Amino acid sequence: MKRIALVGMPNTGKSTLFNRLTGGTARVANWPGLTVELMSSRILLGGDMVQVFDLPGIYDLTGGAEDEQLAQRFLGEAQLDAIVLVLNACQLDRQLALALQLKALGAPLLVCLNMQDEAKRAGISVDLATLSAELACPVQLISAKRGDGIPEAKQAIQGIFTQANHKLDFSHIPKQSTLHQREKALFQSCVHQPAILNDHHSAKLDRFVLHPWLGLPLFILMMLALFQLTYALGTPLQDYLGEGLDWFKNALLLPATANLPAFWHGLIVNGVFDGISTVVTFAPIIFLFFCLMAIIEDSGYFARAAFMMDGLMSRVGLDGRGFVMLMMGFGCNVPAIMGTRVIRDHKARLLTMLTIPFSLCSARLQIFLFLGGALFSPTHAPWVVLSLYLVSILVSMLSAVVFKSRFRSNEPFALELPPYRLPLFSHVWRRGWGEARDFLRLATTMIVVGVVLVWLLTNYPSPQHSYAEIIARFFEPVLSPIGIESTLSIALVFGFVAKEVVLGALSVITGSEGTALATQLAHTLDPVSAYSFMLFSLIYVPCVSAIAAIKKESKSNLYTAFSISWSLGLAWLVSLVFYQGARLLGY
Repeated sequence: MKRIALVGMPNTGKSTLFNRLTGGTARVANWPGLTVELMSSRILLGGDMVQVFDLPGIYDLTGGAEDEQLAQRFLGEAQLDAIVLVLNACQLDRQLALALQLKALGAPLLVCLNMQDEAKRAGISVDLATLSAELACPVQLISAKRGDGIPEAKQAIQGIFTQANHKLDFSHIPKQSTLHQREKALFQSCVHQPAILNDHHSAKLDRFVLHPWLGLPLFILMMLALFQLTYALGTPLQDYLGEGLDWFKNALLLPATANLPAFWHGLIVNGVFDGISTVVTFAPIIFLFFCLMAIIEDSGYFARAAFMMDGLMSRVGLDGRGFVMLMMGFGCNVPAIMGTRVIRDHKARLLTMLTIPFSLCSARLQIFLFLGGALFSPTHAPWVVLSLYLVSILVSMLSAVVFKSRFRSNEPFALELPPYRLPLFSHVWRRGWGEARDFLRLATTMIVVGVVLVWLLTNYPSPQHSYAEIIARFFEPVLSPIGIESTLSIALVFGFVAKEVVLGALSVITGSEGTALATQLAHTLDPVSAYSFMLFSLIYVPCVSAIAAIKKESKSNLYTAFSISWSLGLAWLVSLVFYQGARLLGY
């Protein structure tokens, strides 16, 4: 089997090219440092089976960040048949040095100059023949986003396979002073670039997006619009799916299980089906939310949000990278925690990892979308969800303020703003479908196990005196002051395993699903106690996967235990202040 590696600086389009070559679904967004671990996929290229590796972004072969070291170790140890170096055709003045380093190592190399469409619009042209001769390797213009030049790049990769693979010798890397001189000379001889690039429209947009007073309100309005669209477009789809599941239950499932023993009938209908159907109805909303999020990500806006927030984040002990990680955490906390590898300073990494579990991930989102729609009016529900996103950021920043003296770092922050880009439909679809597919896959595995266990706890030894009742009485002294019904403690306990289980657990606990569950919760929780429950669900301990990622990245059991204890204590305190304060004010 042949093996090739995709190498390049952050935000050059490696993951987009990886998806284009393999048909994979590596997450793609328009900000730097997104790939933080090795991804691989197998494809048939010509007559060869080829394993393709997507490496984290590296600025050079001597960098000290953990993600750079991971890429360097892989390149130094792996037997590779080809290295595909992905460069941004608009930034060759500061990216050719990496090509010179790989050339010095004698790597079997193909250089792909990505984003050729943007380079053409900017008036940049490249003398491919001269550049290929200087680097002693083929050079190909491509647009990984649009698919231009991909067939030619595949042919070039097959041509490299004739070279013998070997390990790279990193002792041959040229010194930095010599390297930059050669990079400058190579750029001047091979690249024609106008004195001033055509960035007029980007500059006009940035006057508003990066405005010191308007930037933050614009960001809040954009997120509010995202939630409004999610509710407006997703709720009808959710209702249709719920009606279809109700029809299936009444017309097919109930008659099919009518003659089963009571135990199996209750387990299948009231346990598995009711729990799973409540969760599955959120697939359309998850799909729409992440399609809309992909549009914002791919446009280049979030990188500017990180730049805009850097001044504020620095006051609390973080920097713009921390804000980027929080934004990544809105999808899932686990890759965001792993993404802290781009931060070189260990103390800065620990402080950032402490804040990420408070990001409102997609698993928590389904809980808040459901409770928001069930307990608040259509006008107020988007504001409720938006407020929880803002609370997640504020709690993260509060945690950083409290502990910044113990995790102090003076590492400078540098972030290159990518150009604005129009998202492609294929990228948006892949992101939405990928999240919805993973969500449904989880619904058929872990959530099934969770709702079955919850059903058993609520029905044994008997429905009147169950194990769930014993657990509820145990947690009542802790949950009662923050307005949370003790019976809901079961859902919170299983939410520690996976937040996706919470809604299924609520369905099993109340014995209702879909619209009936919403009605039941509206009788059980008033808006104040419901919001207190949402606050606690937002802040308290992250899922098992996130905890495992914290343990892996921090390499410390003590730090992991500290992170869990802080989030659990802070969740109770914030919910207590909100609930008791609201009651004192007469709500």
